[in-house]
Amino acid sequence: MSNLKIVIGQGSCGIAAGAAKVYDAIENAIKDGKFDAELSITGCIGMCYLEPIADVFTEENGEVVKRTYVQLNGKDAEEVFTLIAQGDFENEKVKKYEISEEDKNNLKSQTRVALRNCGNIDPESIDAYIATGGYEALKKVVSGMTQEDVIDVIKVSGLAGRGGAGFPTWFKWNAAKSSPGEEKYLICNADEGDPGAFMDRAVIEGDPHTLIEGMLIGAYAIGAKEAIVYVRAEYPLAIIRLKNAIKQANERGYLGDNIMGSNFSCKMRIKAGAGAFVCGEETALIESLEGQRGMPRLKPPFPAASGYFQKPSNINNVETFANVAWIINNGGEAFAAMGTQDSKGTKVFALTGKINKGGLVEIPMGSTLRDVIYGIGGGIRDNKKFKAVQMGGPSGGCIPADLLDTVIDYKKLSATGAIMGSGGMVVMDESTCMVDMARFFLDFTAKESCGKCAHCRLGTKRMLEILERIVNGEGKDGDIELLEELCVSIKDGALCGLGQTAPNPVLTTLKYFRHEYEAHIYDKKCPAGQCRSLVTYTIDADKCKGCTLCARQCPVQAISGSVKNPHVIDTEKCIKCGKCIANCKFGAISVN
Repeated sequence: MSNLKIVIGQGSCGIAAGAAKVYDAIENAIKDGKFDAELSITGCIGMCYLEPIADVFTEENGEVVKRTYVQLNGKDAEEVFTLIAQGDFENEKVKKYEISEEDKNNLKSQTRVALRNCGNIDPESIDAYIATGGYEALKKVVSGMTQEDVIDVIKVSGLAGRGGAGFPTWFKWNAAKSSPGEEKYLICNADEGDPGAFMDRAVIEGDPHTLIEGMLIGAYAIGAKEAIVYVRAEYPLAIIRLKNAIKQANERGYLGDNIMGSNFSCKMRIKAGAGAFVCGEETALIESLEGQRGMPRLKPPFPAASGYFQKPSNINNVETFANVAWIINNGGEAFAAMGTQDSKGTKVFALTGKINKGGLVEIPMGSTLRDVIYGIGGGIRDNKKFKAVQMGGPSGGCIPADLLDTVIDYKKLSATGAIMGSGGMVVMDESTCMVDMARFFLDFTAKESCGKCAHCRLGTKRMLEILERIVNGEGKDGDIELLEELCVSIKDGALCGLGQTAPNPVLTTLKYFRHEYEAHIYDKKCPAGQCRSLVTYTIDADKCKGCTLCARQCPVQAISGSVKNPHVIDTEKCIKCGKCIANCKFGAISVN
């Protein structure tokens, strides 16, 4: 075996950034005999902004030394790793790609439970998972714990469902276990639909066996003999790796009949969903599993009593199950020791939007939004001013800058009008129009409404129409009050969580950014300069050098002027596409 081991991050984010090309370049160099190395893959470590990422392991003075290289490209990969294979770590070309101390510390500052193996093991190797202590928790459960014992450990841990509702996991498990009947089902909700959220995808792609082990422990606790993973079809790599992991687990005796020689038997299968946002709601998901159109059921009865084909069923999301094996191995007390009085353990967040260091982070509950956005996230891109963060996806709400020190737990976030949700954090800067942001999320929920109840089907559509009028400069007196009235009606009358939470982005932007709505309606101005119908592009004659670049780039010939003389924009012709601003090198064009 070679003294040099190279591990390339091959999550979806890494592949999209060019990791496959880096892998191919290194593999070809090894085949061509340019250097000798052991080459393998891993999942996403969470630092998506640094992809493609490679970890290099060498043995030096009897110890294994790890070095990390980031933002690699296929063009330089062969030369860089040839130098590394020669031990030339101080070469300027090699140092160029070495990870910074700041980024290393950002990773060290996290507390990783659900993501403990992501980016550290080969997701396609069951042996790599077993080497980390994988399936030891399952062995502990089936060889010496009762169903009640397992549920008690989860109860002590305080683990709440990480899919958004934050409902106590032990309570759901106990309800399903206590329901009469021999035929029971355990279901994993991997239908991750929030814009900007990719926590579940990363876990499945990077550590599929931890999901399988957590689900098997849950199945044992409730008495289920079949487990189903409902995953969105838009996650092809996650599905491929999960299928491979299920096959390996079956071959090793961790799935199937008499698991590990016990009386516990359980099989597992995957259901690829068509990507309907409403199927994130558990009863709509069950309808889809049964082959019906994904639409929510009236509750009660709850799935624990009458779920999949009217049999007792339990549903948790990927991140919830990803915590289970760790809790069994380390004890419920260890998990409960992290977090706050009301929210135990850690939480994974997907950082996206106008932030310097986007990706996945896992932190203990009780950290603040500032800790995440300005600490691990590195602050706002281009040194712009932080304006708000959308928490909980389309079902969540906007939290403004003056609440940046809000503690991250279920109660504290709910008090702001937002929700924890599944863990999406969409960061917005001063250039974001909050009215248009609310319109964006309403557009999403209106389109994703299943149409079963009138409050959601019609109410979200009417709200969207009002918001579209406002951003188009056609808002009128009374629109704000009508929006507020519709919000209350929809929240009170909608059948499921999608409709009940759909008004949240509007309610929170009205609460914290009402002045922006008023500016759009009464002043016919967009304070952020984003709504095309409400802005005017002008050229500052003192700054314009007459280079003609803006005129040449304008698709409608709305800019005129001679060389070396100030230019002028014809506002009647201008379509406000922004090409002039993007190409002006002198900052002469402004939006008013």
